[in-house]
Amino acid sequence: MFTKESPSRGPGSPRVVGFYDKPSGSAQYVAIDDATKTCVLIDVVQDFDTRSVGTGFTAAQEILDFVRAEGLEVAYVMDTHPHADHLMASAWLKEQTGAPNVIGAKAAEIADLWRGIYNLPEAFDVTRDFDHLLEDGATLTFGGLEIRVMLSPGHTLGSVTYVIGDAAFVHDTLMQADVGSSRADFPGGSAAMLWDSIQAILSLPEDTRLFIGHDYPPVGDRKDPAWEATVAAHKAGNPHIAGKSREAFIALREERDATLPLPDRMLYALQVNLRAGRLPPPEADGRSYFKIPANRF
Repeated sequence: MFTKESPSRGPGSPRVVGFYDKPSGSAQYVAIDDATKTCVLIDVVQDFDTRSVGTGFTAAQEILDFVRAEGLEVAYVMDTHPHADHLMASAWLKEQTGAPNVIGAKAAEIADLWRGIYNLPEAFDVTRDFDHLLEDGATLTFGGLEIRVMLSPGHTLGSVTYVIGDAAFVHDTLMQADVGSSRADFPGGSAAMLWDSIQAILSLPEDTRLFIGHDYPPVGDRKDPAWEATVAAHKAGNPHIAGKSREAFIALREERDATLPLPDRMLYALQVNLRAGRLPPPEADGRSYFKIPANRF
């Protein structure tokens, strides 16, 4: 797995190690307080084969192996939103580490939305499957570091950003600074809300490190995945943001989104991720089955 480390800048600043999952184009993170040997895991991926509908935890195990080799204690297993482009490993990581798992509080509203789409009125008890549903402005601590929660809707109605010192994990709001922004056309999404969320993120200090959710190289001359850039870099060079008005961004985003295909994992992923990464309950034969709505999208 391609990895890259972003060193701590001093007291209050986490060391961040990113792990790239090539099949889903996802960036996964370990944010570390080296002074206390504690960490949090952010947006870790569960393996999924779209052809065989097979699942596994090879990618998540690699991250756990890193954590154990570094002698770190996991304080929280965190997800920024119920992802549409990969299955989350939250429940499995909780079982492996004993750490509580967390997500934004509006995951409950996303669950309401997808119960209707799947016609599963009794499904998705997020209060059971996640230990903490975090409201906008909530704080958590691990080691000597504080995590502040920012509600960042647009990509989904319940996405959150985790701000840890001079690092912000901004999920599917921005792409890398040489690419642009993330799509906002999923159920509950909004390009207008996404613009407002991005502006709130860009109001953080100029040297704040922004860690995004996805990259899909090659991009121009860049062959390797990248996932870190400062607030200043996005303001100066992000082609969807720099020099754009709110109206121009919304028009650009909506025009682009109209051309994008549905992610091939989406209809599988939501019914797993709204269960914190658990498969649907086994049926009489002991196997889990996905429910996929025909002609819905």
